[in-house]
Amino acid sequence: MVGLSLYLSPIVRANIAAGLTTAVMLVPQAMAYALLAGLPPSAGLYASIVPLLAYASLGTSRELAVGPVAMDSLLTAATVGSIAQSGSDRYIELSALLALMVGAIQMLLGLVRGGFLVNFLSRPVVSGFTSAAAFIIAASQLRLVLGLDLPRSSSIFTIIYHVLISIKSIHIPTVVLALGSLFTLWSLKRWYPRWPRALVVVVVGAMVAGPLGWADTGVLVVGEVPSGLPLPALPVLGYEDMIALLPGAVTIAFVAFLEGISISTKLADTTGFRVKPNREFLALGLANGASGIFGGYPVAGGLSRTAVNADAGASSKWAGVITAGVVALVLTFMTGLLSYVPKATLGAIILMAVLGLIDHREPWRLWRVKRSDGYVLVATMLATLGLGIQQGILVGVGLSLLLLVVRTTRPHSAVLGYLPRVGVYRNIDRFPEAQTQPGVLILRLDAQLYFGNVSFFRERLAQLEVESTEPLRAVVIDAKAINQLDSSAEDLLRELFESYKRRQIRFVLAGLIGPVRDVLGRSGLSARLGEDGVAWDVHHAMRILSEEGVDSNMGNESERGPKIEDTPYSKDPLS
Repeated sequence: MVGLSLYLSPIVRANIAAGLTTAVMLVPQAMAYALLAGLPPSAGLYASIVPLLAYASLGTSRELAVGPVAMDSLLTAATVGSIAQSGSDRYIELSALLALMVGAIQMLLGLVRGGFLVNFLSRPVVSGFTSAAAFIIAASQLRLVLGLDLPRSSSIFTIIYHVLISIKSIHIPTVVLALGSLFTLWSLKRWYPRWPRALVVVVVGAMVAGPLGWADTGVLVVGEVPSGLPLPALPVLGYEDMIALLPGAVTIAFVAFLEGISISTKLADTTGFRVKPNREFLALGLANGASGIFGGYPVAGGLSRTAVNADAGASSKWAGVITAGVVALVLTFMTGLLSYVPKATLGAIILMAVLGLIDHREPWRLWRVKRSDGYVLVATMLATLGLGIQQGILVGVGLSLLLLVVRTTRPHSAVLGYLPRVGVYRNIDRFPEAQTQPGVLILRLDAQLYFGNVSFFRERLAQLEVESTEPLRAVVIDAKAINQLDSSAEDLLRELFESYKRRQIRFVLAGLIGPVRDVLGRSGLSARLGEDGVAWDVHHAMRILSEEGVDSNMGNESERGPKIEDTPYSKDPLS
């Protein structure tokens, strides 16, 4: 073996090392996450062989370590647990069907280039959902680390309630073993971070439960793990079952993609390698389809395993192929060694893994930077904790979209005044020294103008006219931030022009960009406005008004900005 390694290039040796390291981490995690999903440990191992090969055939990330993950496991339990008894044959088959549906959805989204849809999962939603899910995952492991028979639930309050009423039934040896596993995991992470922590506690736990006889005291162990590789079998595609699983499948498809693309993109940025989102949808879809056919359940790119894989030297997808090969060897020759692994130890592994999912900094950061996003994060977290996993993420996405609608229907606008010392027009609320002219209103709208905010814009102009200390003589709209104009907005501008004209108030549009000029040109409104109704910028608009005598009190020529003939513009700002 040593002699062979001499003939291998450093890159090949690094990928072999990465594959072996990730496999050592994956085997105990796959078993633990399968228990979290309500499945036998073998299902986690089945989901760690062919899906890795499938991803390697299409994926664009060189470091992404695909397999069972905590989030998808919890979502699987919440989805399948609502229609089948945990651990039953029907439950196992429905989990495989769920993986097949997740794969089909992801591949469809990849084919139609639907990667952009993940943008609807904003950072506050993802942070709030992930942190809440971490708490729920941790709470769901209390039955393993305390030795209690608790009902499965995706509501943390339900879990805590049942723990409290069953507290007298806590199994002390199980608690001691779980605490010892947690302490070992924490100690190794702090002082020996390169050691295979999960493997160490699994081996020690198996020795304690088996040779030392703790299993005879009531400590639950994994039990017999079927040996041999999984054989392909298509799950029964029942129409009613598929309808029942569809909401969960859609949720898992997006969450799994988001989890994988976030870590793979981050690593790609550091190496200069490009990850293709739509191709990733296809690759993860193929991996999930393979997991469903080979007896597994939904998979994704694990955050912690991917980080370990990259740190160990993975620079190609061959590292994932080697990881799959090691798991296959374990299933073929070493399942007897897994039968005495305590479930409490696997629960401790999950508890340590999900601690990294809790983002305690993001709420405080959002509270300082953008408080409305902080509200979305808190609401998503509370909804996930109280209502459940799927409902929580739906609440978060709904709130994000509602906030987007509110922001676009009531966009920021500013009354502008002139700053002679720098020769620019700025918001008078932020620059009190900015000079305004009696009877001349200059208003800037910082958003597209469309059917959703035309009423707000009309009311804003009316309000400012009422608040004006002098009768209006001119209204200038600084439109450089208006990037789109629909038919409703064009109707509003036409209405404003006609209304102000009847009242002998000049109406000028300044700073129009190309797409908006195109709309006004096709509608004929630009012709109605005329040459003096459209200006290159606010300076130009005020020059037009000055020449017409509308702003006779504007001050000296130098304070009005550059003359139009001194600028490189053509005469017609719509050309």
